[in-house]
Amino acid sequence: MPTSRPELCIVMPAYNEEGCIKDVVKKWISAIDGLGLESGLLIVVNDGSKDRTGAMLDEAAKTYPKLVVVHQTNGGHGKALRTAYDKAVELGAQWVFHVDSDDQFDSAELAILWNKRSQSNFILGFRRDRHDAFHRLVITRILRVLNFVLFGSWLRDSNIPFRLIQGDYLKILLGHINPTVFAPNIFLAVLAARDGQDLMAIPITHRERETGTVSIVRWRLIKACLRCVRELIDFRLALPSALKDIKAQRAALNLRGR
Repeated sequence: MPTSRPELCIVMPAYNEEGCIKDVVKKWISAIDGLGLESGLLIVVNDGSKDRTGAMLDEAAKTYPKLVVVHQTNGGHGKALRTAYDKAVELGAQWVFHVDSDDQFDSAELAILWNKRSQSNFILGFRRDRHDAFHRLVITRILRVLNFVLFGSWLRDSNIPFRLIQGDYLKILLGHINPTVFAPNIFLAVLAARDGQDLMAIPITHRERETGTVSIVRWRLIKACLRCVRELIDFRLALPSALKDIKAQRAALNLRGR
């Protein structure tokens, strides 16, 4: 484990991805190396997988010193992502990049966001041609409108697992988000947008899933969406004081702002 702050931590929740996790780890470790960094880590949180994902990650960690594996009981994508973010903050990451473990993104495109990091504390991609089921595309459109109505922010792809966040800024934002929320990425994007960050909305490649299965479907997906809507409405009430605190904390750390 590094004794100094890693320049970059890639965080990745994983659940039942034995069909691709070995290749995914290799690709994203290579992506870190491709940036020419002195220090970088890939943090993978195994969210209680029922297949061989956990064992395969432990085996891969013997080969890749830059791989950090965290195991937890199954709590869902949001909880696994929050665990990964918290781990990156604990390690003092200078920058944190989130991507999922389903191999639907091109690791070479990390460099596109990385090369723009001097322009914003929080950079989002958006799925240029999204390869997901129709109902998920509809939910994304509804979420886009909901974010605009509740928060006045038009976020094209607020929940995308392809984002780069300055580490100290991420720590500030996480301090204003309930650790149990279903979709922390939405809350992070809303806070950053309302704090005046240029999220950029950079188009990136999205591929069809070739292995594994989507874990939240049909009625479970509807329930998850309703939960997320309730959490966002509650969050709207706390937003003014949260933004005031974020601005003060950001200024104290001399992080760029509006």
